[in-house]
Amino acid sequence: MAPLKKYFITGLLIWIPLVITLWVLTAIIGTMDQSLHLLPEAIHPDKLIGIHIPGVGTLLTLLVIFLTGLVTANIVGQKLVRFWEGVLARIPIVKSIYYSVKQVSDTLFSSTGQAFRKVLLVRFPHPEAWSVAFMTGVPARQIGDLLPDEHVSVFIPTAPSPVNGFFFFVKKSDTIELDISVDDALKYIVSMGVVPPSPRQPHPGYLMGRAQNE
Repeated sequence: MAPLKKYFITGLLIWIPLVITLWVLTAIIGTMDQSLHLLPEAIHPDKLIGIHIPGVGTLLTLLVIFLTGLVTANIVGQKLVRFWEGVLARIPIVKSIYYSVKQVSDTLFSSTGQAFRKVLLVRFPHPEAWSVAFMTGVPARQIGDLLPDEHVSVFIPTAPSPVNGFFFFVKKSDTIELDISVDDALKYIVSMGVVPPSPRQPHPGYLMGRAQNE
């Protein structure tokens, strides 16, 4: 029975990641395909070709996103965005939702954003334990002025779902900065420590200095 159990578990380890990956991709593509409803029904690919081709709406969505970025990259496009945001700012509930989401997305995805740029070790959930955390910035002035020492804002994700977690202000001297990428840290958390972070390549200057010292 032991070999049968071993083969069964081996098969599960192969199929579970594959099935979950296909399920996630199918859900994403199915959602993005809904953009086809923006087109007149007469020019839907299903009508023109006669068969349903998954992913056509995904290409349309990506094209719309790209064109939106292209248009808003110039002065005229930026004025249109400000006009649109001014309209939304006059709608009470929509204003709160829109600007809250915009602040988070700008912080996470903007090339100038500083969110999730450093991976830290912090003591959590008790002084004898350490958790992987992401530095998200520094406390707002209203909070920082009340704290006796220098603190940083950190997000401590939960495993295996890093979209949930805890947000804390931690004394900077009580943190340890890790020399690993954010992507590797997320993989480490999702795998619950099974997939270790990949070692980073040393900076060329470091290698030259080491060679000279030797």
